[in-house]
Amino acid sequence: MPTVALAITDGMLHLELSLACEVFGADLTHIANPWYDLSLCGPRAVQVDRFKIEPDHGLDHLARADTVIVPGWADTDQDPPADLVDAVRAAHAAGARVASLCTGAFVLAAAGLLDGKRATTHWAHTLKLSRRHPNITVDPDVLYVDNGSVLTSAGKAAAMDLCLHLVRLDHGSTIANKIARRLVVPPHRDGGQAQFIATPVPEPRNHPLTDLFPWILARLDQPHTVEDLARRARMSSRHLGRHFKQVTGTTPLQWLHTQRIRHAQELLETTDNTIDTIASTTGMGTATTLRRHFARTVGVPPDTYRRTFRTQPPITTHTQPQQTPPQ
Repeated sequence: MPTVALAITDGMLHLELSLACEVFGADLTHIANPWYDLSLCGPRAVQVDRFKIEPDHGLDHLARADTVIVPGWADTDQDPPADLVDAVRAAHAAGARVASLCTGAFVLAAAGLLDGKRATTHWAHTLKLSRRHPNITVDPDVLYVDNGSVLTSAGKAAAMDLCLHLVRLDHGSTIANKIARRLVVPPHRDGGQAQFIATPVPEPRNHPLTDLFPWILARLDQPHTVEDLARRARMSSRHLGRHFKQVTGTTPLQWLHTQRIRHAQELLETTDNTIDTIASTTGMGTATTLRRHFARTVGVPPDTYRRTFRTQPPITTHTQPQQTPPQ
């Protein structure tokens, strides 16, 4: 029977913990036998949000498991506990497959398991993970990354994607699909985190681009060059690029491209406009161009995105037939 050890300690996130318990801890021998033998491993009784959990074993038991799962870590501004980091490192050295859910990637990173590898975490924390651990190639766009013996997932619901991926590796697609059906979740989701990432305009501050941002957003349907934007901001192209980097972390054209994609997402969610109309409104030109850039940036085609995220059914306007006045 394959063994799965869930590493728990104070400060873990309860959703990711619960997802892993539901997949690996439920009695699913009627679907696949043998199923997993799940144990919770921690230093003591731990507080997970509002829940108090009694572990089955100490952290040293992680080294005896086939698979070790590290749930999300709540406070990414703090270093994870040294005993947890040491135990996860020792488990991997003993041959365990180690997977992190959401911000659990910070624990794997602290243990050195992600050095020189590609990894992901919740999109809101990818930049922090990258800055703190520059030896890691952090991919903010994917739902999970499989490096063989080390795996990482994006945030929240993506933890389920990774758990089902582990089941698929161990038991095959048919069993993973049955588990997904039981949980009423898709066995595999298209696209990546980019379709869930909000890209707000920087808040108004006392910087030279304060007036430029709303001006651009009101004219996304129009063509813009760096020179056009620099003239509007009354500065050189070089200075514009420097200020954009400081305020947004990216270049003027990349920021413009991101805002166009984001506006396309909003229109797909809230209107029944055709793809051609949305392409024109967002400055993408043609439906072909929009589809290419949208799929590359978001990870799914516009039509798929609309079916997934539409906030309300299309609004149909009924026109009453004109009545012929009596003669």
